[in-house]
Amino acid sequence: MSVALIVLPIFALILAGFVARRTGALGGGATRELNRFVVNLALPALLFDIVAGANWSEIWRPDFIGAFGLGAAIVFGATVLWRRSRGRPLADASVDGLNAAYANTGFLGFPLALAAMGTGMLAPTLIATLITVCVLFAVAIVLIEFSLQDGGGDPLRVAGKVALSLVRNPLVVAPALGAVFLVAGWGEPKPLHVFLDLLGGAAAPCALVTLGLFLAEKSEAAKPSAGDIALLTGLKLLAQPLLTWALAVFVFRLPPELMHGAVLLALLPTGTGAFMLAQMYGREAALTSRVVLVSTILSAPLIIGWLSWIG
Repeated sequence: MSVALIVLPIFALILAGFVARRTGALGGGATRELNRFVVNLALPALLFDIVAGANWSEIWRPDFIGAFGLGAAIVFGATVLWRRSRGRPLADASVDGLNAAYANTGFLGFPLALAAMGTGMLAPTLIATLITVCVLFAVAIVLIEFSLQDGGGDPLRVAGKVALSLVRNPLVVAPALGAVFLVAGWGEPKPLHVFLDLLGGAAAPCALVTLGLFLAEKSEAAKPSAGDIALLTGLKLLAQPLLTWALAVFVFRLPPELMHGAVLLALLPTGTGAFMLAQMYGREAALTSRVVLVSTILSAPLIIGWLSWIG
C-alpha cells in the first residue's frame, strides 16, 4: 500500500489528462501544444539542470549504460528481425521495434524515479533518456530512411538527415549544453538555477497530463490486430525488464540500487516517441497508439509489484 501511494498519484495525473480530453475540458489542440511545451521548454530545462549540476561519476556509468542500453538494443533488434521475417516492411518493422523497446523515460521516468527512489535516480534516468531519445531513435530513423529509399539512397544524405534531426532536438541539445557547464566547471548562476528549477518543475506534471491527453485521442484508423498489440506489449513490459535484470545482475554486476533503477526504467510503458515517428513517416500509427495505451495501463501494477518486491 505504501508503494501504491507513491505510484498511483503519478498515474492519476495521466488519468486527469485522459478525463479532461474525453469530457472536453481540454480541446483537441491541447495535446499538441502541451506536448510542445514539455518537449521544447520544461523537460530540456530539467535535463540541463541535472547535467550541469551533476558529477562525472554520476553521468559516466558504463555498467548502467551497458545494462539498460544493451537490453533495449537487443529487444529492438530482435523485434525488427522478427517482424521482417513475417514480411513486414523495414520501415514498419522499425516502428514496431520502438514499440517494444522505447521506454517512456522522458514523460514518466523522471517523476516516477524521483518519487519512488529519490534524487539519486535522476542521473541514471537521464542516461536512460539519452539512450532512448538519441541512440534508439536515431537507429530507427536510419532504418526507416533506408527502407523508404529501397536501400539505394546516399548514405551521407541519410546520415546528414539523422544528424540534423538530433541537433534540432531540444532533448539532445539541452543536456549537451549542460555538459559544457559540467566540463568547464561553471556553476549555475543563482537566477539561472531558479529559472531552470521553476521551468523544470513543470516538466513532470505537464508531461503526465499530456500523456493522458494523448491516450484519450480517438483514432479513425482501422483497429490493429490484438495479437500484434499483445506481442509488442509483452516484449516491452516483460522481455525488456527481464533481459535488463539479467544483464544488470550477471553481466555488469550493478550495485543493487542501480540494478533496481535499471529494471524500473525498463518496466516503463512504450513512449510517445514511437507514435510521433510513425506519424512523421506516414506509417501504421494505429498499432503504435494502441500499444502505448495498453502498455501504460498494464505497467502500473507491474511497477507497483517491482517496487514492493525491492522494498
